[in-house]
Amino acid sequence: MSSRTLAQAYRRFGEVEAAGTSPLYERVAVALSESDEALRAIEAAPAGKRHPTVILAALHDLALAGRAPALAAAYAAGDRDAAAAAAIDALQHMTDSVVAVAARRRPRPDETGRCAVLYPPIAEAARRGGANAVGLIDVGCSAALNLNVDRVGLTYSNGQSLGDPSSPVRLSSSVVGDRPVPTRAMPEVVARIGVDLDPVDVTDADDARWLRACVWPDQPERAARLEAEMALAASAPPLLLRGDAVDVLPDAFAQVPADALPVVTTTWALSRVPLESRLSLLHCLHEAAAGRAVAWVSVEGVGVAPAIPTFSDRRASGHSIIGVALFDHSTLHAEAVGRCWSRGRLLAWLADS
Repeated sequence: MSSRTLAQAYRRFGEVEAAGTSPLYERVAVALSESDEALRAIEAAPAGKRHPTVILAALHDLALAGRAPALAAAYAAGDRDAAAAAAIDALQHMTDSVVAVAARRRPRPDETGRCAVLYPPIAEAARRGGANAVGLIDVGCSAALNLNVDRVGLTYSNGQSLGDPSSPVRLSSSVVGDRPVPTRAMPEVVARIGVDLDPVDVTDADDARWLRACVWPDQPERAARLEAEMALAASAPPLLLRGDAVDVLPDAFAQVPADALPVVTTTWALSRVPLESRLSLLHCLHEAAAGRAVAWVSVEGVGVAPAIPTFSDRRASGHSIIGVALFDHSTLHAEAVGRCWSRGRLLAWLADS
């Protein structure tokens, strides 16, 4: 990426992606796009780590760690001009530190809404598998916050509710169409396992700070929600397995008691890997089902999850397909049960259940 292209990327991020959502990041990103010194510092990062979300999170991480106090103060005060100046200064004088953080970390997406989309199909998979208990295995788990799906209070725009009504974590989703989501309760969760190439442990101070750094500094509601989600996860830490899903899943299945149904979940994780890897995951699930029933709940873009029907929707349609697949010996039953938009903030349940 040339300096000119890099400048264009930061200006676009500020004027398009951050505009109306984060006035601080809008100002900071545009300022970085106009600073030759800042752009030279960013160019010191590996090519795949120069994106604004990575660099801005790395700067935020240093601010949260107390290593960039001027930037931390500007963020706390919501002073956009001071934040822009402090970000440029940090990049100039702490280039190695910024690059070091960016090089070893990847941005963590906001997981809000995923539990509201995951709960109904997990309960449906358990029903179809005749299971009284499930073991959750989240592939591409990020911080493994999805594994607390049964411990979160969920509300839907039509007045329905699921999960734990007393939970400190409350999430919501708007129901699209006139069909309600199933109100079937999820059975007991007896195992929580996260699988990721680089899992984040919320009980580790550095990992937890990085999650906070990925939240834009002028989004206090999102920050407060993350704190509640991390506290909930830390109260019953999941088992985190590091590695490629195909290599690690056999170990994950072994951690699920024999009388429980293993339910693998993927939420917008498969689009990051080539088709060959997705097919290998499908084969891995088939192999695991030789000895026991296995379920897969997927929330992926149209046509991304192999074997999951798509309602004949077009690819890149702007929404995702919610799929439920049950593997039992040589038999596979796969069905698309709904659609969702905006990372789970809108949900349409379409299956008969």
